[in-house]
Amino acid sequence: MNYTLIKDYIDLLEEFETEVSNSPESYPVTIQGFKAWISGKGNIEEHHLDEPYWEGKENGRTPESAISTLLVHLNRYAKTYSKSAISHSEFSTQEDFIYLINLKAFGEMTKMALIKKNIHDKPVGMLIIARLLRQGLIEQTDSDVDKRSKLIRITERGLQVLENQMEKIRQATNIVAGNLNHNEKMELIRILNKLDRFHYPIFSRNINPDELINTVYDEYVFKGS
Repeated sequence: MNYTLIKDYIDLLEEFETEVSNSPESYPVTIQGFKAWISGKGNIEEHHLDEPYWEGKENGRTPESAISTLLVHLNRYAKTYSKSAISHSEFSTQEDFIYLINLKAFGEMTKMALIKKNIHDKPVGMLIIARLLRQGLIEQTDSDVDKRSKLIRITERGLQVLENQMEKIRQATNIVAGNLNHNEKMELIRILNKLDRFHYPIFSRNINPDELINTVYDEYVFKGS
């Protein structure tokens, strides 16, 4: 029996469990998660010398700065395509149809649940909901659980208006994904999911903007900070 191989395997499994315990959103603690981790680790080791270039790198610009800027740019590109997708429609903004898509996909929910799902502050979300109500694209009813809450659902008219634009919306989302191949799309989803699962609990706490950065830095350890 090759005991050296067994020891190497156990060491690798311990490394996997340690990494996942520190970042549970990265990989599931299953054999499939372990295999995916091994594959990702191999890709990282294979390409660690092939570090990408980013604007300003030669002047000491950090990768964190580049990531933040690129995410902002991609959001603006996506908004541009979304604006084109809803031209000559009843939608005023991309948020309008995203709210409807969420209601269609997940069913009725409270106003605050809908607002949080779309990562909006309450005042902004309430304006969007009010606009959709005026247009008859959504409707609200009293909650059986909490009479103080209103449940929001998409109307038949909302479904029809959304369906009328779905082809353009699908085309816009295809354009946003650009020239990525399937494997690159899957890896990007994994990375963006990891970032989303990191940021969403922080966002949900509604920390005062004056205290937000200090609070997050006090509670989390950032490499290189």
